[in-house]
Amino acid sequence: MLRLLLALVLAAPQNRYYYELHIYHCKTPAQVQAMSAFLERAYLPALHRAGIPAVGVFTPVTEDTADRRIYVLLPFPSFESREQWKDMDIETTWDNAPYIRMESILMRAFEDMPAPAVPNLQAPKTDRVYELRSYESPTGTYHENKVRMFNEGGEVALFQRLGFNAVFYADVLEGSHMPNLMYMTTFNSKADRDQHWAAFGNDPEWKRLVALPEYQHNVSKADITFLKPEAYSDF
Repeated sequence: MLRLLLALVLAAPQNRYYYELHIYHCKTPAQVQAMSAFLERAYLPALHRAGIPAVGVFTPVTEDTADRRIYVLLPFPSFESREQWKDMDIETTWDNAPYIRMESILMRAFEDMPAPAVPNLQAPKTDRVYELRSYESPTGTYHENKVRMFNEGGEVALFQRLGFNAVFYADVLEGSHMPNLMYMTTFNSKADRDQHWAAFGNDPEWKRLVALPEYQHNVSKADITFLKPEAYSDF
Protein backbone atom coordinates (compact mmCIF):
# COMPACT_ATOMS: atom_id res chain seq x y z
CA MET A 1 0.00 0.00 0.00
CA LEU A 2 2.80 2.42 0.92
CA ARG A 3 4.65 1.74 -2.34
CA LEU A 4 1.44 2.29 -4.31
CA LEU A 5 0.83 5.60 -2.55
CA LEU A 6 4.41 6.71 -3.24
CA ALA A 7 4.07 5.74 -6.90
CA LEU A 8 0.87 7.78 -7.22
CA VAL A 9 2.51 10.80 -5.59
CA LEU A 10 5.54 10.60 -7.88
CA ALA A 11 3.30 10.28 -10.94
CA ALA A 12 1.51 13.55 -10.10
CA PRO A 13 2.70 16.90 -11.52
CA GLN A 14 5.85 17.84 -9.64
CA ASN A 15 5.64 21.53 -8.85
CA ARG A 16 6.64 21.00 -5.22
CA TYR A 17 10.03 20.29 -3.69
CA TYR A 18 11.09 16.96 -2.27
CA TYR A 19 13.13 16.89 0.93
CA GLU A 20 15.39 14.22 2.30
CA LEU A 21 16.32 14.52 5.95
CA HIS A 22 19.38 12.50 6.94
CA ILE A 23 20.03 11.95 10.64
CA TYR A 24 23.52 10.72 11.44
CA HIS A 25 23.94 9.06 14.83
CA CYS A 26 27.46 9.35 16.26
CA LYS A 27 28.92 7.89 19.41
CA THR A 28 32.04 9.97 20.02
CA PRO A 29 33.09 13.62 19.57
CA ALA A 30 35.69 12.40 17.09
CA GLN A 31 32.96 10.90 14.91
CA VAL A 32 31.00 14.17 15.01
CA GLN A 33 34.13 16.11 14.05
CA ALA A 34 34.92 13.76 11.16
CA MET A 35 31.35 13.81 9.88
CA SER A 36 31.10 17.58 10.13
CA ALA A 37 34.38 18.06 8.28
CA PHE A 38 33.17 15.78 5.49
CA LEU A 39 29.87 17.63 5.19
CA GLU A 40 31.51 21.06 5.11
CA ARG A 41 34.45 20.29 2.81
CA ALA A 42 33.06 17.65 0.46
CA TYR A 43 29.33 16.93 0.70
CA LEU A 44 27.83 20.43 0.59
CA PRO A 45 30.25 21.70 -2.09
CA ALA A 46 29.35 18.69 -4.26
CA LEU A 47 25.64 19.39 -3.84
CA HIS A 48 26.17 23.04 -4.69
CA ARG A 49 28.02 22.05 -7.87
CA ALA A 50 25.13 19.73 -8.72
CA GLY A 51 22.73 22.68 -8.64
CA ILE A 52 21.35 22.38 -5.11
CA PRO A 53 21.98 25.91 -3.77
CA ALA A 54 20.90 25.47 -0.14
CA VAL A 55 21.52 22.55 2.22
CA GLY A 56 20.88 22.61 5.95
CA VAL A 57 23.13 21.09 8.60
CA PHE A 58 22.03 21.16 12.23
CA THR A 59 22.85 19.69 15.62
CA PRO A 60 20.65 19.50 18.73
CA VAL A 61 20.68 22.50 21.06
CA THR A 62 21.08 20.08 23.97
CA GLU A 63 23.59 17.37 23.13
CA ASP A 64 22.88 13.78 24.08
CA THR A 65 26.32 12.34 24.80
CA ALA A 66 24.96 8.82 24.33
CA ASP A 67 23.58 9.64 20.86
CA ARG A 68 25.22 12.61 19.18
CA ARG A 69 23.19 13.57 16.10
CA ILE A 70 23.75 15.58 12.94
CA TYR A 71 20.70 16.54 10.86
CA VAL A 72 21.17 17.22 7.14
CA LEU A 73 18.28 18.69 5.12
CA LEU A 74 18.53 18.10 1.37
CA PRO A 75 15.99 20.00 -0.80
CA PHE A 76 15.39 18.81 -4.38
CA PRO A 77 13.17 20.68 -6.89
CA SER A 78 11.88 17.36 -8.29
CA PHE A 79 12.06 13.67 -7.57
CA GLU A 80 14.10 13.23 -10.77
CA SER A 81 16.74 15.62 -9.46
CA ARG A 82 16.95 13.52 -6.29
CA GLU A 83 17.38 10.36 -8.36
CA GLN A 84 20.16 12.00 -10.38
CA TRP A 85 22.10 12.89 -7.25
CA LYS A 86 24.40 10.14 -6.08
CA ASP A 87 24.99 10.05 -2.35
CA MET A 88 28.57 10.49 -1.21
CA ASP A 89 30.06 8.88 1.84
CA ILE A 90 33.34 9.20 3.65
CA GLU A 91 36.07 6.90 2.38
CA THR A 92 37.25 5.15 5.50
CA THR A 93 37.84 1.73 7.01
CA TRP A 94 35.23 -0.41 8.74
CA ASP A 95 36.80 0.20 12.17
CA ASN A 96 36.95 3.97 11.78
CA ALA A 97 33.37 4.75 10.73
CA PRO A 98 32.23 8.38 11.27
CA TYR A 99 28.77 7.37 12.50
CA ILE A 100 26.92 4.44 14.04
CA ARG A 101 23.92 4.59 11.70
CA MET A 102 22.03 6.95 9.43
CA GLU A 103 18.27 7.50 9.14
CA SER A 104 16.65 8.84 5.98
CA ILE A 105 13.23 10.51 5.77
CA LEU A 106 11.72 11.36 2.37
CA MET A 107 9.16 14.19 2.28
CA ARG A 108 7.19 16.28 -0.20
CA ALA A 109 6.52 19.98 0.34
CA PHE A 110 3.06 21.23 1.21
CA GLU A 111 1.03 23.01 -1.46
CA ASP A 112 0.99 26.24 0.55
CA MET A 113 4.82 26.29 0.77
CA PRO A 114 6.05 24.39 -2.30
CA ALA A 115 9.73 25.40 -1.92
CA PRO A 116 12.10 25.85 1.03
CA ALA A 117 13.04 29.29 2.37
CA VAL A 118 16.24 30.55 3.92
CA PRO A 119 15.09 32.18 7.19
CA ASN A 120 15.21 35.96 7.52
CA LEU A 121 16.84 36.24 10.94
CA GLN A 122 19.02 38.98 12.39
CA ALA A 123 20.75 37.07 15.19
CA PRO A 124 24.07 35.32 14.58
CA LYS A 125 23.80 31.61 13.89
CA THR A 126 25.20 30.78 17.31
CA ASP A 127 22.12 32.32 18.96
CA ARG A 128 19.42 30.99 16.64
CA VAL A 129 16.93 28.25 17.49
CA TYR A 130 15.47 25.99 14.80
CA GLU A 131 12.42 23.97 15.81
CA LEU A 132 11.77 20.70 13.98
CA ARG A 133 8.29 19.32 14.59
CA SER A 134 6.93 15.89 13.73
CA TYR A 135 3.18 15.20 13.90
CA GLU A 136 2.05 11.60 13.72
CA SER A 137 -1.61 10.72 13.14
CA PRO A 138 -3.61 7.67 14.22
CA THR A 139 -4.47 6.68 10.61
CA GLY A 140 -3.78 7.80 7.06
CA THR A 141 -7.18 9.49 6.89
CA TYR A 142 -6.46 11.57 10.00
CA HIS A 143 -3.03 12.39 8.59
CA GLU A 144 -4.57 13.72 5.38
CA ASN A 145 -6.94 15.73 7.55
CA LYS A 146 -4.02 17.36 9.41
CA VAL A 147 -2.31 18.16 6.11
CA ARG A 148 -5.53 19.84 4.92
CA MET A 149 -5.60 21.80 8.17
CA PHE A 150 -2.18 23.23 7.32
CA ASN A 151 -3.10 24.05 3.72
CA GLU A 152 -6.80 24.64 3.06
CA GLY A 153 -7.43 25.26 6.77
CA GLY A 154 -4.95 28.13 6.85
CA GLU A 155 -2.41 26.95 9.44
CA VAL A 156 0.54 27.64 7.11
CA ALA A 157 -0.84 31.14 6.41
CA LEU A 158 -1.16 31.75 10.14
CA PHE A 159 2.48 30.81 10.73
CA GLN A 160 3.47 33.15 7.91
CA ARG A 161 1.43 36.04 9.26
CA LEU A 162 2.97 35.65 12.71
CA GLY A 163 6.55 35.58 11.33
CA PHE A 164 7.63 32.04 12.20
CA ASN A 165 10.29 32.02 9.43
CA ALA A 166 9.56 28.47 8.29
CA VAL A 167 12.20 26.55 6.33
CA PHE A 168 9.71 23.92 5.11
CA TYR A 169 6.42 22.12 5.69
CA ALA A 170 6.22 18.60 4.28
CA ASP A 171 4.33 15.34 4.09
CA VAL A 172 6.44 12.31 5.03
CA LEU A 173 6.43 9.77 2.17
CA GLU A 174 8.92 7.29 3.65
CA GLY A 175 10.30 7.09 7.17
CA SER A 176 10.23 5.13 10.40
CA HIS A 177 7.30 7.09 11.89
CA MET A 178 4.19 7.16 9.71
CA PRO A 179 1.67 8.51 8.90
CA ASN A 180 3.51 11.72 9.63
CA LEU A 181 4.23 15.30 8.62
CA MET A 182 7.21 17.46 9.52
CA TYR A 183 8.03 21.14 9.48
CA MET A 184 10.76 23.50 10.64
CA THR A 185 10.40 27.03 11.99
CA THR A 186 13.23 29.36 13.04
CA PHE A 187 13.82 32.06 15.62
CA ASN A 188 16.50 34.53 16.71
CA SER A 189 16.63 32.99 20.20
CA LYS A 190 14.76 30.72 22.60
CA ALA A 191 13.01 33.77 24.06
CA ASP A 192 11.98 34.82 20.56
CA ARG A 193 10.62 31.32 19.96
CA ASP A 194 8.58 31.37 23.16
CA GLN A 195 7.10 34.78 22.29
CA HIS A 196 6.05 33.57 18.84
CA TRP A 197 4.34 30.47 20.20
CA ALA A 198 2.55 32.51 22.87
CA ALA A 199 1.21 34.78 20.13
CA PHE A 200 0.19 31.73 18.09
CA GLY A 201 -1.72 30.14 20.96
CA ASN A 202 -3.58 33.37 21.70
CA ASP A 203 -4.38 34.22 18.08
CA PRO A 204 -8.16 34.31 17.40
CA GLU A 205 -7.71 32.60 14.03
CA TRP A 206 -5.89 29.66 15.66
CA LYS A 207 -8.53 29.38 18.37
CA ARG A 208 -11.21 29.26 15.67
CA LEU A 209 -9.31 26.74 13.54
CA VAL A 210 -8.39 24.32 16.33
CA ALA A 211 -12.01 24.27 17.56
CA LEU A 212 -13.51 23.24 14.22
CA PRO A 213 -15.15 19.78 14.44
CA GLU A 214 -13.59 18.60 11.17
CA TYR A 215 -10.03 18.98 12.54
CA GLN A 216 -10.35 17.05 15.79
CA HIS A 217 -8.10 14.14 16.88
CA ASN A 218 -5.78 14.37 13.84
CA VAL A 219 -2.50 14.28 15.81
CA SER A 220 -1.69 11.26 17.98
CA LYS A 221 1.95 12.12 18.77
CA ALA A 222 4.02 15.28 18.47
CA ASP A 223 7.80 15.39 18.71
CA ILE A 224 9.76 18.65 19.04
CA THR A 225 13.51 18.87 18.45
CA PHE A 226 15.42 22.10 19.04
CA LEU A 227 18.33 22.48 16.66
CA LYS A 228 21.11 24.96 15.95
CA PRO A 229 22.61 25.51 12.49
CA GLU A 230 26.24 24.72 11.84
CA ALA A 231 28.37 27.70 10.74
CA TYR A 232 28.54 26.33 7.17
CA SER A 233 24.80 25.52 6.92
CA ASP A 234 22.97 27.34 4.12
CA PHE A 235 19.79 27.59 6.21
